[in-house]
Amino acid sequence: MEEISRDHGTQPLDALMIQWGLSNHDLVEAAGKSFAQLNHKQVQKGRKGRQLTLKMMQKLAAGLNDAIFLSLPKDKREPFEPYMHRHLFNYAKGYDPEWQDPNLKLIPKES
Repeated sequence: MEEISRDHGTQPLDALMIQWGLSNHDLVEAAGKSFAQLNHKQVQKGRKGRQLTLKMMQKLAAGLNDAIFLSLPKDKREPFEPYMHRHLFNYAKGYDPEWQDPNLKLIPKES
């Protein structure tokens, strides 16, 4: 019987968090203000590619969207397009490696 790996390597979620300047704690804190309760271990598993359930992928996407939304100035919140789980995990159904991030213009530039 062939063993199936449940580790998928570093995920697009990790790159997005780095681009947006977010830490695991930022996602946990933002999710705590909404319905999606997250802990640091769950965020770390998602970033490093441990296979997650659909529900957990969706919770991480909600936490990421909340953290980004809260970090944006009020005038930049309206054009923000939320990320879906299929944008964050390369093993998610519907993942497209050619997908272009519509929020690139909103990402803060490093000083």
